[in-house]
Amino acid sequence: MGLEQALEETTFSFSSETPRPPERRQAQRHMTILRVGTLFTGGRRELCLIRNISAGGLMAHIYSNLAVGDAVAVELKTNQRIGGRVTWIEGSNVGISFDVPIDVEEILASHSGLEDGWRPRLPRVEVDRLATLRIGARVYGVSIRDISQGGVKLETDQPIDAGEDVVLTLEKLPSVHGVTRWYHAGLCGISFNQVIPFRDLMGWLRTD
Repeated sequence: MGLEQALEETTFSFSSETPRPPERRQAQRHMTILRVGTLFTGGRRELCLIRNISAGGLMAHIYSNLAVGDAVAVELKTNQRIGGRVTWIEGSNVGISFDVPIDVEEILASHSGLEDGWRPRLPRVEVDRLATLRIGARVYGVSIRDISQGGVKLETDQPIDAGEDVVLTLEKLPSVHGVTRWYHAGLCGISFNQVIPFRDLMGWLRTD
């Protein structure tokens, strides 16, 4: 599965209003952008699906229990965290009103580079899971420290050179092929050759 398959249509508008549950879309424009965001709530970080976004807020499909009025933050891309509050809940969808309106054009411009080959960092989640890492004939036990659809940061006692082809095996997920990007002080970053399907990753994150 390539990066383009991790994308879907997300509705956007330049309105300062918080998106509501879908009813009419005649006055809205559509554009394919990165669908996965990171939701921060109650000291936790988890993934969510951005369904609709405007200057004033967004609608997202979430995987945890929230209440109207809860303070949250959403990260649409790395190091771009936006604070807000839950304004409505309907099933697994929630509306979040931003504390300060965002520049929708800037958000969209950042994602439009996908067609030119730019690969954004996919949202990540901190975890503490054991895994095995194979480099050629060598196999190591490692600890996963954070993970996204596109890669992991792991802890290992074995120094690893950048550029190594690796195979990462995590319990209850198919083995993932990737390449080491960096190693420093026992931590190693790996990018996957193919992104993990979102539903597979969510299922893995929700298992003990």
